[in-house]
Amino acid sequence: MEFPDSRILLFAKAPIAGQVKTRLIPAIGKQQASELYTELLSGVLNRLSGIAPLQLWCAPDVDHLFFRQAAETLSVTLHRQPEGDLGQRMAYAAKDALSSADSVVLIGGDCPVLERDHLQQALTWLQGGDDAAIGPAEDGGYVLLGIRCCAAELFKGIPWGTDTVCELTRRRLSLLNWSWRELEMLWDVDRVEDLQRYQSLSQACQKKGSEPG
Repeated sequence: MEFPDSRILLFAKAPIAGQVKTRLIPAIGKQQASELYTELLSGVLNRLSGIAPLQLWCAPDVDHLFFRQAAETLSVTLHRQPEGDLGQRMAYAAKDALSSADSVVLIGGDCPVLERDHLQQALTWLQGGDDAAIGPAEDGGYVLLGIRCCAAELFKGIPWGTDTVCELTRRRLSLLNWSWRELEMLWDVDRVEDLQRYQSLSQACQKKGSEPG
């Protein structure tokens, strides 16, 4: 374990058809959207395992087979997301984890280009004394937020799901007088154009993997 005193908090929904990747359902259907989300979530879990203790914050509960299998095979701990909007849920999880950790990094499960080195860099910054780390997303949100202490201002009154999330978070960090650094801009899979990009990426990886060494 590279950062045993930190925690990675991965927020995930149970991959139930009709309840995940809903913006893609008109294009690919409920079942395929669910399978896509399962694939994305599995990829994130596998890529980030072993960096720091990994907590899987589950909605609506921890009982789905996918979550149980992850706990058995990847040494993640399962936690039920509380009630409230995304900000309230993230604030609760961050505060809970920081009661026994020096820093936390909050992430989602649908960014196929979030790699180990991104998490390692964010955690290194936090370990080195920066108050926060952000992984901005192309759609105006963020794919990663790392913090060393929990401030309600970072999570309260944010219009989640809009293109102003990251900029508003920067403003809140400035008002808190916190120091922070930012990773390169990444993208997640929410729209049809994101799906096409992901499919192209997957095909390129498969082609590379099939080439003789």
